Amino acid sequence: MFFIAYTYFVYPMILFVAYAWSQIWRDWQYLKWRGDRRCPHPGAQELPLISMVVPAYNEEKHLVDKLANLQQLDYPHEKLEVIFVSDGSTDGTNQILENQSAPNVRTIFLHERHGKPLALNQAVTAARHDILVFSDAATLFAPDAVQKLIRHFSQSGVGAVCGALKFRGSAESQQTEGVYWGYESMLRLMESRLGATLTASGAIYALRRECYRPLPADSVIEDFVIPMNARKLGYGVIYDPEAIGMEFAAESIKGEFRRRVRLAIGSFRNLPEFLRVPLPRFTRIAFFSHKVLRWMVPFLLIGVLLSNAFLLRELPYQITAVSQLLFYVWAALGLVLHQQMQKLRFGLVGYFLLAMNLAFLVGFIRFLSGKTEATWERVG
Repeated sequence: MFFIAYTYFVYPMILFVAYAWSQIWRDWQYLKWRGDRRCPHPGAQELPLISMVVPAYNEEKHLVDKLANLQQLDYPHEKLEVIFVSDGSTDGTNQILENQSAPNVRTIFLHERHGKPLALNQAVTAARHDILVFSDAATLFAPDAVQKLIRHFSQSGVGAVCGALKFRGSAESQQTEGVYWGYESMLRLMESRLGATLTASGAIYALRRECYRPLPADSVIEDFVIPMNARKLGYGVIYDPEAIGMEFAAESIKGEFRRRVRLAIGSFRNLPEFLRVPLPRFTRIAFFSHKVLRWMVPFLLIGVLLSNAFLLRELPYQITAVSQLLFYVWAALGLVLHQQMQKLRFGLVGYFLLAMNLAFLVGFIRFLSGKTEATWERVG
C-alpha cells in the first residue's frame, strides 16, 4: 500500500517541494545577479541545419495535414530537411508522398514492413545534418516548435530536447488519457526543472546525431531508449514545455490498452540496461519513483488485495478492503455503464487506471513468453 501511495501521491509531493525550493533558489539568484534565465533564440543566420525524421505506416488519414503543417513551420525551409520513411504501407500513404512537391522533403519507401526501430535507423543513416528532430505523421507542430527545440543545442552539454504534447480526441479520451496526461505533464515539468528528465514523447523531440545509436529490431520504447543512450554518453536531456506538438489520443480505452501492452514489453525488456545507465542522484530517484515503481503497480495491487483477504478480522483492514472494493466497483461501472459514466467528470478514471495497470501485467506476461512487437499501428 505504501509503494502504491508513494508512486501516485507521495513522490509528486516530494517532487513539488524540491521543485519549489529549486525555483526559490533560482529566483534568489536572479534577484542577486539579474542574469537572463531564459534560453536565447538564435538569429535566423545562426539557426543550424537540421533533419526531421517522420516514420509512417498507413497514415493516409493524417499525411495531408502533416505535409501542410511542415510548410507552416517558421524554420527556414532551406535549413530543414524532412525525411519520411514509409514502412511497408499498404494504404494511400505512398501515393501521397510520391505526389508531394516540397523541395526539402525526401521519402524512403520500404516495400516490406520492418518495424519502427529499423525505419528510424534507415532515416538517420540517410539524414544529412547533425541535429535530428523526430516526429510522427499524425503530430502537428506549433509554428515555433522546431525553433524552441533547437535553441537548447547552443549548450554543448545538451544531447536531447523533449517537447510537450497536447492531445485532442474523443469525449472519452478527454476523460481518461487527457486527465492522465495532465498529471503526467505536471510531473515531467517539475522533473525537468530539477534536471531529471527521463523520457521523450516520441512525437516531438530533438537529438544530437552523435547521440543516436542504431536501434535493435525488437526495440519498442525508442523514445525512452534514445534519451537514455544520450545520458549514457554523458549528455544532458531536457524538457521544453514551450515546444508544443498536437497529437490524436486513442479514441477508446481499448486502443490505449494495446499501446500500453507494447510499452510494457519494451519497458521490462530494457530495464536491466536502464539500471546500468549512470544517472545523477536525483535523476535516479526520479527513474525509480516515476518509472520502475509505476511498472510494478499491477503486482502491488495484486499483493494488497491478496494480503488484505487474510486480515479481515481487524477493523483497519476491513476499511482498506472496503476501499479496494469501492475502487474496483468504480472501475467496473466504467466498463459496464460506459456511456453513463462518461457524462460524469472523472467517471472513467477508475476504469482507465485499472485497464492501464492490467495492460502492464499482460505486457509482463508477454515479455516472459518472449513475444516481440516492434511494429506499430495507430491506436484507435
